[in-house]
Amino acid sequence: MLSLVLPGIGHAQTTQPPPAPAKPVLFTNFRLFDGKSSALRDGLYMVVEGNTISQIGQGQPASSEGKTVVDCGGKVIMPGLIDMHWHSLLAALPIQVILQADIAFVHLAASAEAERTLMRGFTTIRDAGGPSFALKQAIDSGMISGPRIYPSGAMITTTGGHGDFRSLAELPRTANQVSQAERDGANAIADTADEVRMRVREQFIQGATQIKMVGCGGVSTPRSPLDMLTFTEDQMRAAVETAADWGTYILVHAYTPESIQRSVAAGVQCVEHGHLMDDKTAALMAKHGTWLSTQPFVSEEDVAPLSGPSREKFLEVTASTDNTYKLARKHGLKVAFGTDLIFSQTLATRQGKMLTHLKRWYTAAEALNMATGANGQLLAMSGHRNPYPRKLGVLEEGAYADLLLIDGNPLENLDLIANPEQNLRIVMKDGKFYKNTLKA
Repeated sequence: MLSLVLPGIGHAQTTQPPPAPAKPVLFTNFRLFDGKSSALRDGLYMVVEGNTISQIGQGQPASSEGKTVVDCGGKVIMPGLIDMHWHSLLAALPIQVILQADIAFVHLAASAEAERTLMRGFTTIRDAGGPSFALKQAIDSGMISGPRIYPSGAMITTTGGHGDFRSLAELPRTANQVSQAERDGANAIADTADEVRMRVREQFIQGATQIKMVGCGGVSTPRSPLDMLTFTEDQMRAAVETAADWGTYILVHAYTPESIQRSVAAGVQCVEHGHLMDDKTAALMAKHGTWLSTQPFVSEEDVAPLSGPSREKFLEVTASTDNTYKLARKHGLKVAFGTDLIFSQTLATRQGKMLTHLKRWYTAAEALNMATGANGQLLAMSGHRNPYPRKLGVLEEGAYADLLLIDGNPLENLDLIANPEQNLRIVMKDGKFYKNTLKA
């Protein structure tokens, strides 16, 4: 399948990826948000050599000879944003198209969306389920433009769990029967501990950096109520142990207290969503140091049009978002930012807008730290499977040169992030200028 997709994947984008700068880049006259602090730092210069920040110094550099100098005009430099819950293959197309189209078409649409994602300032995403391996390879090889991708591979679920989109005509399942979605790498159905181990290993041999398990029902899966449970504790533990054998971790799709508690008991290190959790569950997560990777859904503007049971489930989720963040603050949970915007190219443009929703519970500095440095810490949990071993989400010496130059101060006006076309003057990823509206 890779050989069929790759020849055309680059033609879905508007421009060719940029070359690496011929000389080291010296940034001057900027204010720095480093992804760790609560305030800006002034009076600095920064040197990027290759794909790495080689120097951050106070005052003026000793020499600019042999460097490309970028005068930032007093604007703010910050780390590239990180989205911890993105679906590269699902973001740009309606669900009806994805379920019926040739998978090659879905990959081409994902290529176009990858470029747009990067131009919104998201230089890294964690793909929370789907066959994004070819897309990652095309981006990393310089064939196309897009963010760094931490792929989970197929989301692993049970019969009837979230992600089981089979039609009733495909039931009952018989031995060795595999659905089209499974063949395409969208999901993997496992109903025993041994099947779980096999499906987890299958994702790793394709290049997964972590594994996405499904712990309960989901919004977009028609016949999967939110309150249903999928894997037993022993089955979930089989996934955790297998991931540990590969030096990385499990993230689990879980909304309800029961699904979260079972996952934490099995050793899961990161809970996705968590919107319906209660105080007892939040306390349990705090005790075990479990990450909460949740999304600030506040209205139906944050989702593609839904109807019937799916809409009812989404409204239940959004009604609980406020409580989720309040519980996270109360118990001091480690919180990651993600968007989970799927099934609409128009909706995907709200990626930055979703970050601004965090103003309801966090200061702008806290929100930006979450979407940069904190998210980078969670990415690093992929350990031996980490394809990008330098630091992400922070601007410091030795970190990757993934950065944005913003026209304005996002610590005073977080809404600047919601309009990247106007407010992002530079988008640099891996030391390359993907956007630069300043004159060097």
